[in-house]
Amino acid sequence: MPVIDDDTEHDPNKILPIDYDWAREYYEAGVNNNWVPEEIPMQDDVTQWNGDALTDAERQLVEWNLGFFSTAESLTANNIVLAVYDYVTAPECRQYLLRQAYEEAIHTDTFIYCCDSLGFDPEYLYGMYDRVPSIEAKDDFVVDLTQVIDRDDFVIETDEDLRDFIRDLVGFYVIMEGIFFYAGFAMMLGLKRPSVLV
Repeated sequence: MPVIDDDTEHDPNKILPIDYDWAREYYEAGVNNNWVPEEIPMQDDVTQWNGDALTDAERQLVEWNLGFFSTAESLTANNIVLAVYDYVTAPECRQYLLRQAYEEAIHTDTFIYCCDSLGFDPEYLYGMYDRVPSIEAKDDFVVDLTQVIDRDDFVIETDEDLRDFIRDLVGFYVIMEGIFFYAGFAMMLGLKRPSVLV
């Protein structure tokens, strides 16, 4: 039974019986992994940021990562709810997508928490898409990869339509989420760990 189909395959309002156990397991794992930004104390981060513990390059790394994340998190949540959700009719898969959309809302809230804690001007960070060529290039690249499912006239009727849909999913969830976001997270985590190479 296909996950992506029209409502003749699935009644999106009837979650039982569950056809996709893996989707239910992902949903439950997401619920069990719930957190909110305020659970993470930032006093050490604030002290570092306001002191001289960070080099200019490390400060730029933090700012540019937050500059990229500033609108990308909302873009990802909007993509799930406004573009992907409509094409997935299996109710347990939809349930997982809604849980993931909530996770993206938490990530957006994390950006607010970081800005408030570190005293960043949000307009300065949001404006990096226009000022920093590498951030603008990453954004343009991702938007180009994910333009099909945002079209008002897009439907999945042919194999080509399905390929376009899959291409957009790969663009968002492999390139943007799997590479761009996690590369940024790795850089930020690297600031916490002392260098082991001399």
